[in-house]
Amino acid sequence: MENTLSPGLYIVATPIGNLGDITLRAVETLRGVSVVACEDTRVTGKLLHHLGLKKKLLRYDDHAGEGDRERLLALMQVEPVALVSDAGTPLISDPGYRLVRTAREREIPVTSLPGPNAAVVAMTLSGLPNDRFLFAGFLPNKAKAREDVLTDLARVPATLVFYETAPRLDASLAAIASVLPGREVAVARELTKKFEECRSGSPQEVAEYYAAHPPKGEIVLLIAPPGEEPLGEVDVDALLRDALAGAKASQAAAAVAKATGLDRKTLYARALELK
Repeated sequence: MENTLSPGLYIVATPIGNLGDITLRAVETLRGVSVVACEDTRVTGKLLHHLGLKKKLLRYDDHAGEGDRERLLALMQVEPVALVSDAGTPLISDPGYRLVRTAREREIPVTSLPGPNAAVVAMTLSGLPNDRFLFAGFLPNKAKAREDVLTDLARVPATLVFYETAPRLDASLAAIASVLPGREVAVARELTKKFEECRSGSPQEVAEYYAAHPPKGEIVLLIAPPGEEPLGEVDVDALLRDALAGAKASQAAAAVAKATGLDRKTLYARALELK
């Protein structure tokens, strides 16, 4: 097929699991570009083979340097170049930000094709409020940094969406239980695949399930927004008891206040009674 694409950068979303989710426009664009920049040539090579396409592949991942970027930018000046990630929409917790920014600064045409995105799929599956949500990438690996991020986002009036890995899920759920007690969470995994699953409940309930059924695959972790209505006394007591299990009364009161919007002094007084 004759190449009808103009020179520039084409951001192409690829399937997150089910190869049937590739769009017709994505296929036509991949057919028309001269070069495909990708995270892993083996992963993208398999996709192109499935589509019956053979293209020149150039690796562009988190370790790509200035020279790699300049090489691609030079190509875009005279040829159509596609940017893909291993799965989903490029730049969403994947490489590409600097490449796109520099291309725009140099007035190189940039076209983005809509397509699969794990965060959006999980958001629609979760049953959590979806009128407003905040995607925050991956939670930090270290415990203190993870808790700091959750504390910073505690009062954001939106569902929080994170990417997570199976080995770290238990630690993240424990951090949510400590910093945001009472919040509903949802764990979406194996999205668009045969064993797709979305499980919701309290952090403790979800953690207990996955302790008995160790998860595999890539995960999207969602946290419900702070409640708009005051919780009943029994619920508040339960939240305080959970928080007091690993914290002082003042810390427990602060955590529950951030999670619920209730008065911290009132919660502190009740925490002292419960302790």
